[in-house]
Amino acid sequence: MARIQECILYRDFQHGEILERMTVLMDAYENEPDVLGVHKETFYQCVNALVEMAGAYGFSGNLWHNYLTFLLVNHENAFSTASEIRGKVSGSINDLAMNDFAIFKELYDFDLTVFDLIYGTACCHVICDYHNIDGNSKMFNQRIRDRICSMSQTLARAKTTEEFMEDMVQFYKDFGVGKLGLHKAFRVDHDERGNVVIAPITRIAHVQLEDLVGYEIPKQKLIENTEAFVRGRRANNCLLFGDAGTGKSSSIKGILNRYYDEGLRIIELYKHQFRDLQDVITQIKNRNYKFIIYMDDLSFEEFETEYKYLKAVIEGGLEKKPDNILIYATSNRRHLVRERSSDKLELSDEDDLHSSDTVQEKLSLVYRFGVTIYFGAPSKKEFQNIVRVLAQRNGITMPEEQLFLEANKWELSHGGLTGRTAQQFIDYLLGKAPAEKQAL
Repeated sequence: MARIQECILYRDFQHGEILERMTVLMDAYENEPDVLGVHKETFYQCVNALVEMAGAYGFSGNLWHNYLTFLLVNHENAFSTASEIRGKVSGSINDLAMNDFAIFKELYDFDLTVFDLIYGTACCHVICDYHNIDGNSKMFNQRIRDRICSMSQTLARAKTTEEFMEDMVQFYKDFGVGKLGLHKAFRVDHDERGNVVIAPITRIAHVQLEDLVGYEIPKQKLIENTEAFVRGRRANNCLLFGDAGTGKSSSIKGILNRYYDEGLRIIELYKHQFRDLQDVITQIKNRNYKFIIYMDDLSFEEFETEYKYLKAVIEGGLEKKPDNILIYATSNRRHLVRERSSDKLELSDEDDLHSSDTVQEKLSLVYRFGVTIYFGAPSKKEFQNIVRVLAQRNGITMPEEQLFLEANKWELSHGGLTGRTAQQFIDYLLGKAPAEKQAL
């Protein structure tokens, strides 16, 4: 197993410590079995590390195979990034990949239980058929965990290196590689050196567009623009604006869940992070995914000037915005930057001699969003329909007249006629004890 050092593409793994230690054990077993006694501590360290990893990521089954698969699906190199979304690639790089996969196939085929005989334990039998406590993952959502566990079984069954490689290429095509492939949504962070890091969001609401009652025309406009984007046609930056609680943010989440399998990813960015926007674009512009940079609840006070930087990045700088990036924003304001009546009445500050220019400066940001979609507060009839549908979905059997009466009481003191208020009312009903529900 010293051949692991002969890998060309798959090297320098981020979580490669277990691999390094385990290959030391394998080398000793194959070449110097008499010295295995001095590696007993290394053996227990490896078993401990695999179990701790299973606890963190929710792995079950053969933990050694899960770990190897985890390394392969997360390693970004010339071969894996070329294969993501597009699948099989041609060229000499396939020969280099075949070399590495031959080495990894040997690792999958190695029977760890030989160490139980040598060290007089049952550890390897346990970790080769491991049953997790509850399967919950602190690092992954369940979908990603299941994909890795399933892929580890597929790779273990591969009869040849060619089959092993075909399985890996198919995985990269279906799901991508690394954090950008496995995860849907991301936030912007910084590492200990201050470098911009795109960090996965592991817990996101599994919202579907169908969950948003009503708003069919706004949703269709959003679908059309996003569908054009993910399928390689021309598309526009998009601004969703309107009343609070009307489903703007939920629509963005629904779009992500609908088009994730087609390579759509979302990166959430706040206005205080606009200085990092160019670094973010640099990291993602050459990847085979479609990225929406998402700005929730975007608005600017008059004294905030970050919007000027955002304008230049969206459209107007010398460097062309990459074709795989769009900007989607939600806002309660149509024009994003606070305006004053004096701007329109040409009664602005005495030192502003060109008030019309001031107005245009403030409007120029919203003009850079080619698609603007309005989400208005529902009428009372529409609000009641939202309540009715949500009640049916959640199994609430209250008589309709009583349901509407209670909903109307609720909205008067909880934010008015909005979809969010309707959902909060339904949550309120679901949270009540059975006796309290009967008393309504």
